[in-house]
Amino acid sequence: MARAVEASADAVEALLAASRALVGIAARSVADVDPDVTLPQYRALVVLASRGPQKVADIAAELGVAPSTGTRMCDRLIRKDLIRRHRVETDRRVVRLVLTTEGRRLVDRVMRRRRAALSAVVAATAEVWHPAVAPALRAFAEAAGDVPEQDWWLGWPADGEVA
Repeated sequence: MARAVEASADAVEALLAASRALVGIAARSVADVDPDVTLPQYRALVVLASRGPQKVADIAAELGVAPSTGTRMCDRLIRKDLIRRHRVETDRRVVRLVLTTEGRRLVDRVMRRRRAALSAVVAATAEVWHPAVAPALRAFAEAAGDVPEQDWWLGWPADGEVA
């Protein structure tokens, strides 16, 4: 039992170190593509990329910020032409936010930079990668509620018109 607790604590510490490195890679990737987009703003773009049109309140909840903070953040992204408001045809009172073509391009460019940076790290540490690492990380991401990248765009055109 003590060995399992020690292994679990070691795994948590390793994940904390890895998460710091991953946040650093993510932040640099965003800053390299568009220094005027903050990491929280990018996260809002990823929410839209992964889940499609959303209400501001839903984005704020996903990011763990107050609705007023979410509104201000989304207003900035609208001014940057990365997202736009879209009224639902069946209920004109409902306003959803959608990625613009430029917003989708930004997410794509950041993801390419992140993938390249991660590829370099994996190549530099190839001798320590065990075949079980990739499936373990996928299971970890799934347990954390991550949406696989290939599912991001399904059914959500860049212009926000719901398919």
